[in-house]
Amino acid sequence: MSHPRLSPSRVASASSALSRRQFLRGVGVCLSLPVFESALSPVLKAAPGAGPATTASGAPLRMAFVYFPNGAHQANWWPTGEGSAFELGATMQPLAPLKSSVQIMGGLDHRNATAGNDGAGDHARANATFLTGARARKTASADIRVGVSVDQIAAQQIGHVTRFPSLELSCDAVRKSGGCDSGYSCAYQYNLSWASAAVPVAPESNPRLVFERLFGAGAPAERQTNFTRRQQTQRSLLDFVLDDARSLQRELGSTDRAKLDEYLTSVREIERRIERTEKFGGLPDPRAETPAGIPSDYGEHMNLMYDLLALAFSTDSTRVATLLLAGDGSNKPFPQIGVAEGHHYCSHHKGQEDLLGKIALIDRYYMERFARFLTKLDQMKDSDGRSVLHNSMIVYGCGNCDGNRHNHDNLPVILAGGGGGTLSPGRYVRHGGVPMSNLFLSMTDRLGVTGLERIGDSSGKLAKV
Repeated sequence: MSHPRLSPSRVASASSALSRRQFLRGVGVCLSLPVFESALSPVLKAAPGAGPATTASGAPLRMAFVYFPNGAHQANWWPTGEGSAFELGATMQPLAPLKSSVQIMGGLDHRNATAGNDGAGDHARANATFLTGARARKTASADIRVGVSVDQIAAQQIGHVTRFPSLELSCDAVRKSGGCDSGYSCAYQYNLSWASAAVPVAPESNPRLVFERLFGAGAPAERQTNFTRRQQTQRSLLDFVLDDARSLQRELGSTDRAKLDEYLTSVREIERRIERTEKFGGLPDPRAETPAGIPSDYGEHMNLMYDLLALAFSTDSTRVATLLLAGDGSNKPFPQIGVAEGHHYCSHHKGQEDLLGKIALIDRYYMERFARFLTKLDQMKDSDGRSVLHNSMIVYGCGNCDGNRHNHDNLPVILAGGGGGTLSPGRYVRHGGVPMSNLFLSMTDRLGVTGLERIGDSSGKLAKV
């Protein structure tokens, strides 16, 4: 593909009035022709000596975290009995056929989500702390800070073994700025993944864009050809940008050269991402049609995102993922199950039976979709002949326990899957009030993450998983 060259006179005249913003906007014209795949997710460098993220049989080992909002109906959530002699509560009845593949985990806490000296804002803190175990700085401005999330800690070490280091999905809005909950930034409430203490990894909520990112655009038989053509276009364009940048650099002063170098660093990261993608060869083709976009029905939206996550795992496109079903504090109504009021409104039930009943319906609606997802994983055969569910570790939970109390102890948490034979599902375990971050240490250890002594407020690995 050929590109028009910038004449020396145009370069010189442009450089005289160059500012960083003008330069980025100007180069953006060049970069806008193709859609850079690397722009859809952060570039994460694999750590030296990273673990293989495989089971003892050599099959891929996956890890995912699914978040539902506003706590749970307590009486309906918790099982009766203990250990393997337990009976599922009303909310978890959709999991009955998968009872031997799940652990109900009681006694896991997130104390950094409590108010402390920060006052109101439990919904924002619940989201922000869920995968970081850290206390979020109370701010609605740009100086957000919480901690690196467990999924990104894992992705930075084992992400190099798959086409995508991690996958971040959402069925809610995508927001990274503005105020949302009692003086907390929206970034806390609409993001689960944090690449650094101050940088959230924005999830994708459009199923079509997720599918095309994973498997390419076009009909099933055309995707590999389209992908190859796009990679060639990207390489050609990068060569063009870098060549013109060298010419431009000679015309700039020292300050502007530094700004240009900073920009070119990001261009080279894109180039490295292309090389990384090419290393894995052809795209997997699930022989499925591309989703049309975001469905109007919330249940169908959740099902689509769960299906895409299942496809990403079964094709080994990634081994680390998060799915935010809705940000904590979501006031989404559920007319499809007869709940016209918003979820958040119902969660402040104050013991009223009618509102408790509606919370029970909403919890069950979410659980039915999760059970459908686990069933799909259980029916997918892995490379070792076991199921993808057996070779996975899937956390389903919320950073609030009871939406009426806004407490963050004894969180509603399920750990599904067999971890490739390293987990002991089919039981209800009460862990006695320990940091939920201890579970993360146990999971990352199984995934092959090394040199990790602590996540958030963790005090050690869980004794029973």
